[in-house]
Amino acid sequence: MINDCDIEVRFGAVIFYNLNIYLMKRVTGIGGVFFKSADPEKSREWYSKHLGIPHMSSYGGTFIWRQAEDPDKLGHTAWSAMGQDTTYYEPSKSVFMINYRVENLEELLKTLKEEGVEIVDEIDVQDYGKFGWIMDPEGNKIELWEPNDEVYNQML
Repeated sequence: MINDCDIEVRFGAVIFYNLNIYLMKRVTGIGGVFFKSADPEKSREWYSKHLGIPHMSSYGGTFIWRQAEDPDKLGHTAWSAMGQDTTYYEPSKSVFMINYRVENLEELLKTLKEEGVEIVDEIDVQDYGKFGWIMDPEGNKIELWEPNDEVYNQML
């Protein structure tokens, strides 16, 4: 039986098992794509006109899709052009931020912290989900979202 962390030697190779990594789903999809723009409204209109990205609000658009594991459930991916002066991506200096959908945000952040990943800010709980942030090795801020899709559906 394999515990939280076991070692096995097989054919001269050492295999490390950490079941938490393998059993816990981490990223389940893309929750959103956000980028800075000199003229966010003009960018939203251009992307809507030329690429068909839905322009649903002053933030941008939302792609609606069906979840693979349960096709009766809808999922969402946000798309948003933000002003150059936004501080939302800080402490990153990047002009973009990716939002990843996750399951069990609190457990994932705990695991990532144990793995040495830099956690940014506290968990933010909204009706439509929980949000957490980390930094990747390149200095990009990453948003992690444990969505409440039922509430998000009602917001659209």
